[in-house]
Amino acid sequence: MCAQIMGKGIIPSLDIGREIYRWNQVYKVYTEPKPEIESTPRECVWKKNKTTLWYHPADEKKYKTPIFLVYSLLNKSYILDVGKGSSVVGGLTERGYDVYLLDWGSPGLEDAEITLDHYILDYLESAVKRALRHSRANEISMVGYCLGGTLAAIFTSITDLPIKNLVIAAVPIDFSIGIVPQKWLDSLQNGELSFDRFADAYGTLPSEFLYLMFRMLSPIYGSPMINLVTRAHDYEYVTKWRRMDKWTKDTASFSGAAFKQMFNNLYKDNKLLYGELMIGGKKVDLKNIKCSLFVFSTSRDALVLEQQTLPVLDLVSSEDKTYEVFDAGHVSLALTGQFAVFVDKWISSRSDALELAYS
Repeated sequence: MCAQIMGKGIIPSLDIGREIYRWNQVYKVYTEPKPEIESTPRECVWKKNKTTLWYHPADEKKYKTPIFLVYSLLNKSYILDVGKGSSVVGGLTERGYDVYLLDWGSPGLEDAEITLDHYILDYLESAVKRALRHSRANEISMVGYCLGGTLAAIFTSITDLPIKNLVIAAVPIDFSIGIVPQKWLDSLQNGELSFDRFADAYGTLPSEFLYLMFRMLSPIYGSPMINLVTRAHDYEYVTKWRRMDKWTKDTASFSGAAFKQMFNNLYKDNKLLYGELMIGGKKVDLKNIKCSLFVFSTSRDALVLEQQTLPVLDLVSSEDKTYEVFDAGHVSLALTGQFAVFVDKWISSRSDALELAYS
């Protein structure tokens, strides 16, 4: 009796039923098959090699200007459409936008010589042309996330296609800083470290290598286990956690030629920042971007630092430009559904609204 009184208020009481449920959930996560990803209603409207352009019609169309989503080459694009309540695509179609999502796919050994030039001009530009024809729109809004934002910015600076708005989120522009150890960056930039022979040996870098690379560099590949154990009693959280876990382990492979180009031209020589990058014989000068621009970072980003993004604001010529920082992480920005909310708030007034007919 004395021990109970002395310990009262010091040792928290346990809800045995809740604890049993929590640990059962953890067990199920690691023993059941990975969840199926249910896409927002879609239609394939263009395909080239491994790359697919998906068209997601608006639930109730409110805007003439469609949205074109570009994601990173390093990961699979379904993080933008991982299920109801968490889908960036679904959040935008619910708000009245027709959405086109470029799914890069995963290159095979036969794709080892595909370069960034090919991806931007033969794939991205061709897909945007197709989206414009399919939508019968006069202009389109580009939305790029992570490295997809870098590609979207490069593309917008060199294309003659009608880009009305450019939105780039958690985007690396200055590659002289980052999450990799500074010693690695210094070695890469002074030529002591090179990935050329590694890329040449593999041809196309296997997805397993990229997964291990991300796992070493970013805590988003380690800390989620702690979050799962802590919040396993929350069914909605576990559902979203399982989708993220599936995605983080489902890394894409990467063309060796594009990999070398990315590390040498961007990380080593920082050519995008200095206006020295050449794509298809054209100099990539971000000052050629004159359309309305929305740039945002996340306060808890463990992959792309805010300092990597900020220089773009001074490099472009856009008169209408907005920058915001949101309380989110690099991946949670997509999984919480907030990405669509942020984009809609800014882009709705910059998209051509349909005139509604009333009887």
